[in-house]
Order: sequence, then C-alpha cells, then structure tokens
Amino acid sequence: MHPSAYKNAEEFHNAYMPVMAGINQNYKVVEIGSQDVNGSLRTIWNSSTDYTGIDFVPGKGVDLILQDPYSIPLESECADVVLSSSVFEHSDMFWLLFLEIMRLLKPHGLFYLNVPSNGDFHRWPVDCWRFYPDSGRALETWAKRSGMNAALLESYTSSQSKADTWNDFVAVFVKDEKFAQNFPMRILDKKRNFTNGIKRGAGGFVNFAQTPEDIRRLNAIGSIVNRSITVG
Repeated sequence: MHPSAYKNAEEFHNAYMPVMAGINQNYKVVEIGSQDVNGSLRTIWNSSTDYTGIDFVPGKGVDLILQDPYSIPLESECADVVLSSSVFEHSDMFWLLFLEIMRLLKPHGLFYLNVPSNGDFHRWPVDCWRFYPDSGRALETWAKRSGMNAALLESYTSSQSKADTWNDFVAVFVKDEKFAQNFPMRILDKKRNFTNGIKRGAGGFVNFAQTPEDIRRLNAIGSIVNRSITVG
C-alpha cells in the first residue's frame, strides 16, 4: 500500500464514520482486496469494528477468499461500509464488481473507492485500468442503468505524497440516493491537496486541472530549462 492510499482512506473514515456510527453503532465494514501488503486499511478502524477482509489469496488481513471475482459469498444488504483500495485497476470487468458491491450494501451504506489515476504498470495478476475525473459519475450512471439508485457523494484526484508518485482517484457513493442527506460531511470540506473535485449538489469541478500532476511538473521543469537557455 502506498502512503496516499492509506491517507485517503483515513480521511474518508474521519469524514463519514462518525455519522455512520450514529446510524448503526455496530456498523459492519467489508474490504475488497484486504491482504496486508505494506500496510492495511483495517488499522484505521477500531479493533472492535465488525470488519471482514476479502481477497483472492490467503494472507494477513484476509478473512474470506474469493473463488469468483464477481461473486462475493455474503448476503445482500449485509454491510454498512464497503472499501476497495487499489483493486479496480486489477479487475478485468470492474463494472461487474461495482454492482456486486452495491448488492452487499444496506440502503444507507457507503462505498469507498480508491483507484490509481496514474502510476506504474503493476500486475496483480493483471493491470487494466486508470480512473479519471468523470469516472465516479460514470459509475453512478451505470448503477442507475442497472436498476440501482446509487449516488456519488464526492470524488477527486489526490496529489502525490512526498513518499510516492501515485495520484489516487477517490470516490464515495451511497447505495440509495435518498440517504445522501444523512451524510452532510465531505472529505473535500477539509482536504486541500487534490484536483478535479466533485461534490454532490455543486456544479463544476473544484480545483480544476486539465493536465495531470506529472505533466504539470514536467512542463514546469521545461519552462525553467528554457529560461536558463534563453538567459545563457
């Protein structure tokens, strides 16, 4: 797990879990892709939280092993929160996994999604996708087209941390749009190091950026070089 992935999940926890605990003090968390590889999201939650970790292989942090990546052996509407960090890029058909996650959630349930927007080619066992600013809205549309009333509460692309070069796309969904009003807080209410933020009910992007951070840095370096050549 890279540092920004952990930080983004921590910010999700801080923004949404106080409200979730008010809805259901004993709320249930399911994490898709839970194997502890250089860190685990599970440590963000209290050790007493009802937490189930799911992955394709056995390992630390894995409570349930999947046989079919698009069929999760849990009852419908069993989870209050589903987490997926650095998983969808490795799913051949992530849109099917998204619907399966929606099935697991209770009507008031939240889905936290973190997917690379850029970064190294890393097969686990495959590496298929990167997510861009409109991806959350596209998944909301896909859910509604599939007969679900899911709503995107917010999304953004986080800035690179000093410790790594990843830009993470983060999105938070509520399973049933009519429960969106239960969650007035947003990660973006406090977060500053992001681009292309979307907040439910607000028009346009917050901190709009047409080019990704890597390109902006290269352009800045190029400008410095050009100025040096000109001055020289």
